[in-house]
This record gives sequence, C-alpha cells and structure tokens, in this order.
Amino acid sequence: MTATGAIEATGARDAPAGPWWWPRRRSAVLDVSLAAVSTVETAFEGLDFAHDAGLPAWAGLLLGLVVGPVLLLRRRWPVAVVLVSVAVTPAQMGALLGMIGLYSLAVSDAPRRVIGLLAGMSVVGTLVSSFFTIRQDVGGEPDFNPPTWFVLVMAVAVALVVTAPPVLWGLYVGARRRLVESLRERADGLERELSLLADRAEERAEWARNEERTRIAREMHDVVAHRVSLMVVHAAALQAVALKDPEKASRNAGLVGDMGRQALTELREMLGVLRTAEGASGRSSAPVSDEPERLVAVASQVKAKAAESGAGGPGVRSEMSAQVAEAGAGSGGGAVRGGAAVVTAEPEGEGPSLAELGDLVGQSRAAGMVVELSVDGAAGEAGYPSGVEQTVYRVVQEALTNVHKHAPGAEVRVRLAHRAGEVAVQVENGPSERGAADVGLPSGGNGLVGMRERVSGLGGVFVSGPTEAGGFRVSAVLPGR
Repeated sequence: MTATGAIEATGARDAPAGPWWWPRRRSAVLDVSLAAVSTVETAFEGLDFAHDAGLPAWAGLLLGLVVGPVLLLRRRWPVAVVLVSVAVTPAQMGALLGMIGLYSLAVSDAPRRVIGLLAGMSVVGTLVSSFFTIRQDVGGEPDFNPPTWFVLVMAVAVALVVTAPPVLWGLYVGARRRLVESLRERADGLERELSLLADRAEERAEWARNEERTRIAREMHDVVAHRVSLMVVHAAALQAVALKDPEKASRNAGLVGDMGRQALTELREMLGVLRTAEGASGRSSAPVSDEPERLVAVASQVKAKAAESGAGGPGVRSEMSAQVAEAGAGSGGGAVRGGAAVVTAEPEGEGPSLAELGDLVGQSRAAGMVVELSVDGAAGEAGYPSGVEQTVYRVVQEALTNVHKHAPGAEVRVRLAHRAGEVAVQVENGPSERGAADVGLPSGGNGLVGMRERVSGLGGVFVSGPTEAGGFRVSAVLPGR
C-alpha cells in the first residue's frame, strides 16, 4: 500500500495490467459493479433522507449519486471511502459503502492504528445513528415502551454486526495475501540461489577438468621424462661401445629394454588407476557435469511448491529449504579448495614411496651417474601419508632427470632427512664437464614448475637454484602429517 493506503497489486504479476489503478481488468469490472449497486442504494436512501429532512427530492437524489460512486476508489484510497461512509451515516445512507470500505481498508497495508481509528469512528457513527433510529421507531409504538438501556444494547449490536465482520474478514484476507506474497518472494530467492548454484557448479566442473588435465600431464611428465631420459643415456652409451665392447653394449641394451618396460608398466598403472577411480565411483565425472541440470530441476520444483503455498504456511518454507540443502549436499562430490570442488582420480596408497628411492638412485647409477644417497633419522612408526612419500619420490626423480638432461657426468648428492613433524629432501649436483648438447634430450621447461606445484599443494616449501660451485640444488620440505 502507498502512503494514501492504496492496495498493492499482489498476486497479479503474470496477469495483464488493468486500467488506471486496477491491477486486473476483472478487478475493475467488480468495482464498477459494486459502485453501481452502491449508487442505486444511496440514491433511494437519499430520497428517503430528503423526505424526512424536508429537503427537495433532487437534493437527496444528487447526494446519493455523488456518494455511491465513491466505492470506485476503494482499492486506491480506502481511507477516503471509509471517511465518506462515516460522514453519511447520520443520514442513514451508504450501508454497502461502509461495509466494503471497511473491508478494503482492513485488507490493505494501512497501519493498524489507522484501521482501528477509522473502524472505531464507523462503530460510533453507526451506534449513534442506530440508537436514534431504533428509539424513533420504538417510540411510534404506543403499546411498547422499552427502557433506554435496551435501545442502547440493540444499537450496539447493530453497530457491531455492521462493522466487525468486514473488518475481521479484511484483516484475515490481508494477512493471508501477505503470507502468500512472502512465500512467493522466498521461492524467487530460492530459485535465484539455485540458479547461482548451477552456475557455480558449471564453473567448478570446468575448473576440475582443467585441474585433472594438469595433474595427469604432470604425472605423465614425471614418469615418461625420467625413464626416457635414462633410455637415451643408455642408448648413447650403447652406440659408443657397440663395436669396441660388445659385452658392455649387450648390458646397455638390456638396461634400455628394462627401462622401456618399466616406463610402460608405470604408464599402465597410472591409466589403470584413472579407469578404476572412474569405474568404481560411477559418478566421478557425472555429478560435476550433471549437477547444473539437477539444480535447475530442483528450482522448478521449488517454484511449483511456491505456487501451491497459499494454504501451506511455514511448512512450505521448511520443505523448500530442505530441497536446497539436498541440492547443495549433492554438489559436494570431492574435496573443496577455494570454493571449488577438486576431483582426485588417484586413490591413496597408489604410486611410489620412500622405500623405492634406493631403486631410483640405482637406475641412475646404472646409467653411469655418480649418485650418493644419504638418509638422516628415521620415519615414525606411522610413517608419512602416501601423498607426501609420492611427492618426495617425484622430486628426486625429476631432479635426477634434469641432471641427465642438463649436467651429464656431474656428481649428485641426494639427502633425505626425517625431522620432527616433517621430511626434507635435497638433490644437489656439481658442475658438469660436458654440455647438455652431448645428450641431446629435449626440455619442456615444466619440471621445476611441476615440482613446485606438488610441494606447494601439500603445504610444503620448495626452493631451487644454482650453487656457488656451478651446480644446481633442489630442496623441498613437506609436513609429515
């Protein structure tokens, strides 16, 4: 309602706009019909009033024709309608005008004190008018002379019967309309919220796909680059000694074959892990891609519930909230980092561990590299999480691969330290007497980046850079828990 007490067009958002202040055309037709009936009523009552007051008949008729059409304003200015009905009450006019005016005022959003004041004025006006009317009618009966208190009781009853029902009914209808409108607004808010959830689900799906592609590329790089680098080194040695030392050439050929088989085995294991994770869950990719459609479906259900919420009351709100909670819970198919879901395809326990560092160093030694491995301390009884051990292994593996590529012939020191609550690893090589061109291994420039991403992803610290002696050092510290 506006400042003048106008009734807002609630519940008519999808209906065509009516003329002037009416929200719909049928509302205008209803008010015009009521105004016509009220005009006929007040016209006849105006003639009776003019006759009783000794006024010309045309004056009473004119008064009725002016008062009756005021009912057209009941939706726009219900306060004015009630004031006019109160004003003509002493003339015993506008019974329909007063009742419909009080109903329209009560159903509007007018302040309760305004409704109470105008309803009280209508009660007083009707009471006074009824009192004198009943007393006059009773006084005309010679055989019936009731006491004054009886006439007063009758007048009060008439005033309450005429005034209370339209006010109470209007208050009920107004409260119900406001409840329905509140539920509609809540349903619209839930629909907007679900739409935002659907948009965020699409963003999370795209982010998860990019994250998974990056992770697979990093794993492929770590596995293939190291094995192929060793194969290239052994192939170069095989080519150099093929004619001079057939026995050594045979050993190098066997090592090349072993390296190739190990590379294929690790690739098969990695692909098997991805296929197993996808097939075991059955929803590793489906929930992320199907989540937007599911949220939109829930939004449609919520809107349908809102359309039926006229008699639903607060229970509808709880049911809609439950659907939103269910929709939100259905979108959590993975860990959450920075507001987005992280899909992890590699289960815990898969991949290399710290126990395999000796074999990794031995492979580089077999390729002719001088590698020293030292371990300080010992891991606790519980050991480290598999992700930490895999990361330490991959850091050492990538560092040795880089030495094969960029510093052939350099001596390498690998140090592993078990500390309180953390594990540290350092791979340092000395200067190389030969250049990288002697080996001929290509470099994609992603090795150090991948190591840094792995370590940082577990909350560790990664440092790399050249040493004063002309070599290169790679260090990483990871939390043990």
